[in-house]
Amino acid sequence: MARFLCVIAIWLGLADVALAENPFLKSGWPKTDFSKTTVDLSEIRSGGPGKDGIPAVDDPTFVRVGTENRLGAREPVLTVELAGQTPRAYPIRYFMVHEIVNDVIGGVPVAVTFCPLCNSGVVFDRRVGGRVLSFGVSGNLRHSDMVMYDRQTESWWQQAVGEGIVGAYAGRSLKTLPSWMESWEAFKTRNPDGLVLNAPRPGFPYGSNPYVRYDSAARPFLYDGTPPPHGIDPMARVIRVGARAWPMERLRREKKIAEHGVVLSWAGEQASALDSRQIARGRSVGAVRVQDGQGRDLVHDVMFAFAYHAFYPGGAWALK
Repeated sequence: MARFLCVIAIWLGLADVALAENPFLKSGWPKTDFSKTTVDLSEIRSGGPGKDGIPAVDDPTFVRVGTENRLGAREPVLTVELAGQTPRAYPIRYFMVHEIVNDVIGGVPVAVTFCPLCNSGVVFDRRVGGRVLSFGVSGNLRHSDMVMYDRQTESWWQQAVGEGIVGAYAGRSLKTLPSWMESWEAFKTRNPDGLVLNAPRPGFPYGSNPYVRYDSAARPFLYDGTPPPHGIDPMARVIRVGARAWPMERLRREKKIAEHGVVLSWAGEQASALDSRQIARGRSVGAVRVQDGQGRDLVHDVMFAFAYHAFYPGGAWALK
């Protein structure tokens, strides 16, 4: 625990340090093909922890909903409900320590990911060109977003968009699978026979938030890009579907929005994982269900406005 908190302290302590391209960026990556990139390497910064300093989960285990008693009712979980498979909940408390879970659901290899600095929770199919990849945390950031890497080629991948940015897979994209963030209470009420990710490290004191009050901070961590347009708070949550974004506050007011082929439905409250020291006590933030006109779940992400603007600079803002 002490080692983890020390790592986080170092990470957050770098917030005011402006870094150009790190001369040590390539150190420790002998397998990465740096001749192939789709981004300017000067945009990539060390987040503090090195390669695998934030350890991904590779052999996840699950327990039945009815036996789980460690989670607070409002604690956020990332839900995955694939057709024909038992629904699975991945508590965000575990992603504060691990950020990536390499899993297999009904024969489909998936990477369940959450970047606390962008509030971005995305689930990817780990198959690329017939090859199954496994992912780790590089320790690097771009636009404050986690840079993942695959262990097969050590190519670097941008978590928020699922795109290879450096290495053999630069320019390739991961298939994204529908998932959504909701409270633990909402998941277990809907799925009494569902599964929930078990604590990856038995006895580890999960449930604390090292980024206290982060989602109400004046500025994002290690982000020097332009702020969002229209006077939108950089740390406001927005619902991204494709390259379009709806402010969560708009949905809070209207409860249901149906436009551009998308139906957004207010799904109650959940605790912010990025507010108080204890995640279960975080301030209430909205939850959303995103579907098409036929009620099918759509791929989406609920991310901070600055991150949406960084990765979708030409995106459309659905403000009203």
